[in-house]
Amino acid sequence: MRIVSFNANGIRSAATKGFFDWLEAQQADVVCLQETKSQEDQLADPCFRPLGHCYYRDAITKKGYSGVAIYSRREPDEVRTALGWAPFDDEGRYIEARYGNLSVVSFYIPSGSSGELRQGFKFEVMAWLRPILDQWLASGRDYVLCGDWNIVRARNDIRNWSSNQKNSGCLPPERAWLNGLIADGCGDGLVEAPAHGWKDSFRVLKPDAVEYTWWSNRGAARANDVGWRIDYQLVTPELAKRLTGCAVHPQPRFSDHAPYVVDYAG
Repeated sequence: MRIVSFNANGIRSAATKGFFDWLEAQQADVVCLQETKSQEDQLADPCFRPLGHCYYRDAITKKGYSGVAIYSRREPDEVRTALGWAPFDDEGRYIEARYGNLSVVSFYIPSGSSGELRQGFKFEVMAWLRPILDQWLASGRDYVLCGDWNIVRARNDIRNWSSNQKNSGCLPPERAWLNGLIADGCGDGLVEAPAHGWKDSFRVLKPDAVEYTWWSNRGAARANDVGWRIDYQLVTPELAKRLTGCAVHPQPRFSDHAPYVVDYAG
């Protein structure tokens, strides 16, 4: 099983840059998109239905904002698009496809980089999501949580560690929240890793690698690889045992993010 996660920063823009041609060659089973920045009625071209079963959750707060999607080779048993809190749901930040005991989720966690108001909302989202994620972990279901989480974990996940300590996405409370979910030794030491927690697929397969999934559009950040790893596939412990490979694809460039591809046995 191959799962692709990608923040498109506008799916129509990514399409003009060849994303769907690249995607066809990946032979993915499930594709999780974030920041589609479209309403579904704007996506009439067949290219936006690449795998046969395609589901969008658009933002209803304003057009051309946020939005998530799942493309699936197999028809899901169920698709969910709301978690029950309108401020989050209405921004189009969650969609889940269920296949038997497996759930694949496309998440788009808010950024706080635009100012204090949105950073405050990000902290609210984090606090609200924590018990939901704990419940999923304890449910006995297999989960793959894909998406742009807008938080780095540790020094190996960001080029300029020291100078970003006061910037959204690298704030100590954000890192403590994310690392407090994940059961490995690859955090930043602010919190003890839980004995039973989610697994960061990238760190399961590449414990010491330095690779990034997002680069600022300012300056020559991408050319100089001044990046952040903020796009993840977090998985339940049993599913982590089935991880066989992963790859970040910074080229070709379809967005300010790179697609993150993970292979699972079975």
